[in-house]
Amino acid sequence: MVTRVGMLGMSDGNGHPFSFSAIINGYSDNGMRHSGWPGIYDYVRRRHGSEFGVGDLRVTHAWTQDAEQTAALCRATSISHAVSSPTDMLGVVDAVIIARDDHASHRPLAMPFLEAGIPVFIDKPLTLDLDELRWFTPYLESGLLMSCSGMRYAKELDAWRAGQIDHGEMRLVRGTIVNDWERYGVHLLDAILPLMPSRPISVSALPAAHDSLIVVMGDGVPVHIDALGQVPAMFRVELMSSHHISCFDITDNFSMFRRTLWAFWRQIVDGHPAIPAVETVDVIRTLIAGKLALQNRKEVSLGGFDNLL
Repeated sequence: MVTRVGMLGMSDGNGHPFSFSAIINGYSDNGMRHSGWPGIYDYVRRRHGSEFGVGDLRVTHAWTQDAEQTAALCRATSISHAVSSPTDMLGVVDAVIIARDDHASHRPLAMPFLEAGIPVFIDKPLTLDLDELRWFTPYLESGLLMSCSGMRYAKELDAWRAGQIDHGEMRLVRGTIVNDWERYGVHLLDAILPLMPSRPISVSALPAAHDSLIVVMGDGVPVHIDALGQVPAMFRVELMSSHHISCFDITDNFSMFRRTLWAFWRQIVDGHPAIPAVETVDVIRTLIAGKLALQNRKEVSLGGFDNLL
């Protein structure tokens, strides 16, 4: 059996349609080399052939906003069908991946498929709008929708995730990343929040030339996140605690993306959320609270969002 997947969309600076499709389908060396994504070509060609393929998934249909880009994607990753409209995939695919990280496009693209009962994965961030989050939440709860950053599954965090490091009492968690809070803060929230023993309760902006915020957890532990803007690649998580200081530099995009796609495949097969809906909601509420904190320079309580969900 083959689970037919449609790959939807493209956004500036985000090659996820190429990387996700290559991980699932494999890739054409010539097609990927000339795709315009040298970084993706560089890391996929370092992987062993056994690492490609995710369950019975197969990307069979593709659409982007530009026909030439769609054709390049199909050549690079052996996709059989380029379509002229997203809804052309209705009735011919079993699941879709919305590989755009411009959040305003997500609900319009996802709605026809979710309402038709077709499983959907949406690239991060799911949304920055509380009304949209309210609309998405039933689909997260039912297991029809999955959305996260691949950093939720970063292999560099495996030892922390498995409890193999005796950290003792947490004092401070710090995350540092490139670009801005709205598009990239979600990476660190998805990496860090699932590993914390309590849930986030408030977000405050710190005085800095870049986006710098403190997320306070329910047990009082602060999570300090800096989005540094245009700097060399930086995806770092640091954990300071009473017994151990840990620093994790997250660099293996291929592994985190493959794990993410595997989790989506298992969600399709099992019919249950791969990620508890409350965790996705917490990440997005924290992201939205951070946006408000940066705008207003005031502490934003997540408790004030409870009546909206």
